[in-house]
Amino acid sequence: MSVQEFDPRNNVAPSMDALIGETPAVYLKRMNDTAATIVLKLECENPMASVKDRLAYAIYDKAEKEGKIIPGKSVIVEATSGNTGIALAHIGTIRGYKVIIVMPESMSIERRCLMRIFGAEVILTPAALGMKGALEAVNRIVSNNPDAVSANQFATKYNAQIHEETTGPEIWRQTKGHVDCFVAGVGTGGTITGVARYLKSVGCGATIFAVEPAESPVLSGGKPGPHRIQGIGAGFVPEVFEAALVDEVIQVSGDEAIDTAQKLPRTDGIFCGFSGGANVYAALQIAKRPEMAGKTIVTVIPSYGERYLSTALYSSIKDEVFALKVLSAADI
Repeated sequence: MSVQEFDPRNNVAPSMDALIGETPAVYLKRMNDTAATIVLKLECENPMASVKDRLAYAIYDKAEKEGKIIPGKSVIVEATSGNTGIALAHIGTIRGYKVIIVMPESMSIERRCLMRIFGAEVILTPAALGMKGALEAVNRIVSNNPDAVSANQFATKYNAQIHEETTGPEIWRQTKGHVDCFVAGVGTGGTITGVARYLKSVGCGATIFAVEPAESPVLSGGKPGPHRIQGIGAGFVPEVFEAALVDEVIQVSGDEAIDTAQKLPRTDGIFCGFSGGANVYAALQIAKRPEMAGKTIVTVIPSYGERYLSTALYSSIKDEVFALKVLSAADI
């Protein structure tokens, strides 16, 4: 079932947010030359093409039920690297909320456009300040507007809850309970925390691997720094993230994430963003370990690649396409 009690295969959806969840899973085949099995949970197949659809749905649905927000009155404000903002803007339009998104200027232009398409106000903060700068701006907005409510994705209990309630059970069902390792990048920490909670609740002894940028290894006790893996590595340890659930942290460089993401469309037909590349790279490194032979490793493709066409991830393809020559009439 989707996040709502609704089966899209047999019914017409009451609204777009009813289609969130129940994303497919697929085996990584051609890129995986190891003795382990790698399963990719395609969160890019959500309506707004990212895992953050689940979080946005939970924020609106649970907060409405608890009386914390009111359609037509409350203003939803959030600091985001992009995908949460897109999802909040999308569902905000459906449910009748004004949405203000604050994000670092370094995030892709496609993300800004998508938020504006759904009517959100977009405020940019200096890239050098990272997510901390965006969070400070949100705090100022909320303190000056009595109707403003921070979605607070880095701390809200709804974040990990929705993955424990939906993503974890879906993975368990799709793999028929064969999960030896779960690998996920840490942005807010909601996906890895929620899925790990669920796996432990059903008695699964899966090893949990967190993925972070090598250039900003805060989960490993290092210092925050600029990096290129959009969507993970906020530069601090999020409140949502439960480190006790994690067995090992894998560091992935920007080059490794980008190289993997660029190869995936031409090996396995998977078009993803930076964090998807990081997750798959980490899963492959784990799969190469001798003790992983015959094991099943599950990771996540958090977002679709189309919203990264303006970034360094696909800049070479963009340059190649712009340089294409048009046939003359005589050559046709």
